[in-house]
Amino acid sequence: MPQFAANLTMLFTEVPFLERFERAAKAGFSAVEFLFPYAWPAEEIKARLDQHGLKLVLHNLPAGDWEAGDRGLACDSTRVAEFRAGVPLAIRYAKALGVSQLNCLAGKAPAGVAEAVLRQTLVDNLRFAAAELKQSGIKLLVEPINTFDIPGFYVNRTDQALSILDEVGSDNAFVQYDIYHAQRMEGELATTMQKHLARIGHIQLADNPGRHEPGTGEINYRYLLARLDELGYTGWVGCEYKPLTSTVAGLGWREQLSPSHAAC
Repeated sequence: MPQFAANLTMLFTEVPFLERFERAAKAGFSAVEFLFPYAWPAEEIKARLDQHGLKLVLHNLPAGDWEAGDRGLACDSTRVAEFRAGVPLAIRYAKALGVSQLNCLAGKAPAGVAEAVLRQTLVDNLRFAAAELKQSGIKLLVEPINTFDIPGFYVNRTDQALSILDEVGSDNAFVQYDIYHAQRMEGELATTMQKHLARIGHIQLADNPGRHEPGTGEINYRYLLARLDELGYTGWVGCEYKPLTSTVAGLGWREQLSPSHAAC
């Protein structure tokens, strides 16, 4: 079965961020991921990782002012300089924290901008980021996100993301496949993962509806996780869900759906 990484942006939120590393380790996770590290010194995060024997498998490139509603910058032609200034910052953190892949959020399409401009801006920015990351041996990921949760998000389907990556033409650029977002936008989960597994660099999960833990909704995670194992997926699966009650109370899904990896 795939190995699971606790998403510290979504899990253990009852304690401050830097205390969540300990909670994740005590819950049996050997790896974590989160949205952004930039509010804390890299040395402080690294100390928490080392103290609790955790591996950091993913964080995002800077994505603008999150509190103000930004969800990425990469498709906005008026913020190219801001996007590109964030790339070396992300690389510095990734190298300090031992992260081998960084996710790029395309962002919400600015109103009134032509599709051709949105796409070309994104392609150019991704090409720039991929080249910079490659010099440090880091993979670039691009994540489709559903437009129910984030209206107007520009990259929202797997085929769209793959088409954009084809145009980018970088051999270190991959799709970040979030099962929850894919279920809401397109379905065909197992078939899509099988067809494009070689181009998927990271997987995330949550159930639907509600974006809660696996087993609370309509997605057949017992089948999907077993299928990933059959397909030989060797990457991490990030647990990016909102616990129905509390994180610890909801962790029984690991034993129920993937007993061989109950301790992650």
